[in-house]
Amino acid sequence: MPWKGEKDPYKIWLSEIILQQTRVEQGLQYYQNFIKAFPDVHKLANAPDQKVFKLWEGLGYYSRCRNLLASARFISKDLKGNFPETYDAIKNLKGVGPYTAAAISSFAFNLPFAVVDGNVFRVIARIFGIATATDSTEGKKFFTSFANELLDKKQAGIYNQAIMDFGATVCKPIAPLCSDCVFKKNCFAFQNGKINELPVKEKKISIKKRWFYYFVLQYENEVLVRERTEKDIWQHLFEFILVETAKEEDDNVILNDIAPKHFFGKKGFEIISISPLMKQQLTHQLINGRFIHLRVSQRPAVTDNCIWVKKEKLKNYAFPKFITQYLNSFFREKK
Repeated sequence: MPWKGEKDPYKIWLSEIILQQTRVEQGLQYYQNFIKAFPDVHKLANAPDQKVFKLWEGLGYYSRCRNLLASARFISKDLKGNFPETYDAIKNLKGVGPYTAAAISSFAFNLPFAVVDGNVFRVIARIFGIATATDSTEGKKFFTSFANELLDKKQAGIYNQAIMDFGATVCKPIAPLCSDCVFKKNCFAFQNGKINELPVKEKKISIKKRWFYYFVLQYENEVLVRERTEKDIWQHLFEFILVETAKEEDDNVILNDIAPKHFFGKKGFEIISISPLMKQQLTHQLINGRFIHLRVSQRPAVTDNCIWVKKEKLKNYAFPKFITQYLNSFFREKK
């Protein structure tokens, strides 16, 4: 990975923010695109919000992007482009928690802070036979403290990278390479047949189901879009006109009740297409929905955060993945 062995704190910070809640395989291309577009913190800080959101499009967890911009502007303006060099100062950056602060501190400045991610939790829990839940408050404190005791203080960066890589490639969550592991004679989990029982997690994620019906209103060659300004998922991204319902609705309800209620009655629009049911799984939410493409005979009254955009210009706006899937798959009519 291009960030391994990197000493530039800006690039390390960028990689760590991108990799929060993201697989390395997915984050790699985003990292490369960001470095190319914004080679230093000043370039990122001076970029328009929508340009940065567009580059982030599809990566999810957009609060990371908002925090990235806020911290970049703080570093560029208030710190004159000088990245903070102490753990506490790094941790005070918006969007940076203990894990990310430890990673930047050790990799960029070789400061003695253990990086405790899922790989490290797993390695320590299995080798030492620790059954404390890693997602509990007690567990997080214990594992962080224990990891700092184990840390090679003089080679913090190399040690942190080594144990993380070991967890990712040998002590894997599923089908770990126990027969080739250098710790197999001393590993509690291997010696006691508890590989699949450690580490322990106690929390079960509760998933909220939501039903989104997007009305893609087209007037001549323009489509109506709006910016999501509410404090909800996808804040500051663009979307079509949304009607959220409490349950799934069939085509008759959509076309004979919902659409006429919002768009000039039953004769005020022409149906171009209705998408199949689409879904996107977020961490705590399952988004279900349909896209109803309507040609309207007149422009509807719109709010301040709505704008009309030519169809061919839609690609310039940042949409959530749920909508880009629709745009890529269904929005191909030559109307």
